[in-house]
Amino acid sequence: MHPLVRRSIAQAGLLWALLPLAAFAQAPWPSKPITLIVPFAPGGSTDVTGRMLAAKLKDELGQTVVVENRGGAGGNLGAEAAARAAPDGHTLFLATSTHVTNISLYKKLNYDFQRDFVPVSQVAFIPNALAVTAKVPVNSLTEFMAYVRDPKNDMRYGSAGNGSSLHIAGALFNSMAKSNMVHVPYKGSGPAIVDVLGGQIEGIFSPLVDVLPHIRSGKLKAIGVTTKGRSDQLPGTPAINEALPGYEVTLWNGVLVPARTPPEVVSRLNAAINKVLAQPETKKLLAEQGSEPAPGTSAQFRDFIAKEVPVWKRLVELSGASAD
Repeated sequence: MHPLVRRSIAQAGLLWALLPLAAFAQAPWPSKPITLIVPFAPGGSTDVTGRMLAAKLKDELGQTVVVENRGGAGGNLGAEAAARAAPDGHTLFLATSTHVTNISLYKKLNYDFQRDFVPVSQVAFIPNALAVTAKVPVNSLTEFMAYVRDPKNDMRYGSAGNGSSLHIAGALFNSMAKSNMVHVPYKGSGPAIVDVLGGQIEGIFSPLVDVLPHIRSGKLKAIGVTTKGRSDQLPGTPAINEALPGYEVTLWNGVLVPARTPPEVVSRLNAAINKVLAQPETKKLLAEQGSEPAPGTSAQFRDFIAKEVPVWKRLVELSGASAD
């Protein structure tokens, strides 16, 4: 066979071999339903936000977005599952400030939050609210601070567990106010709220969405919010830093994807999420939870996470918490 003919046949064979790869590379995204891993149980504030986001992303991306709750180990089980998923844009992860906290809270994790994920877009900022039972004889932040500084008064605050944002918010308050509150850890915020409502403990630093109905019904009293400014949902309730300058515990959530997800997929996802966050209905739904939309670029979210790591490390050290 002539060398030129042999070479032509070889080149044709290589072309046929590469065709499936070319077709795969050019396959439209998304090509199948998308999974959004929510690393907490159904019904909580993160789950509510995730389901809202999933419903609206379906319209933007043209594929169903299915919420998969992977609760356990303080959000780590969901994070591990997301980190191991194929980096093809069909698995999203709704992370929270808890995952930055876990970097310092756990001595050993089976994933690296900053290395194993690509930030896509932040979604929302979320305040915690300090809420107390009616039997606590205070009606203002100033009165509350005086009350918890008096060792004769019992003030137990519940949390979702050691090192949770609820625990850390209370520990920071104790430190800055020089107060005597006692931390009572629970296995999740739900049981802690039940015991506050039942009077077994006196208060809680809870995500606002979880206690807002009880505040509005009069079952609990709102004493302060943990964000830098007041919440539009509780305009008459002061930010704690109005009495304790420098106090701030702001929660957040955002969407990430497994490392090595194609940049064009990350870019399209970011645009879709930001479009959802700009919708009046989304803003209304988040506002009803006491949350604030936090749109931005992938790079801005990455830089934000990098700045959050030392912030939460300091708060974990202050709380003395360890999950191992």
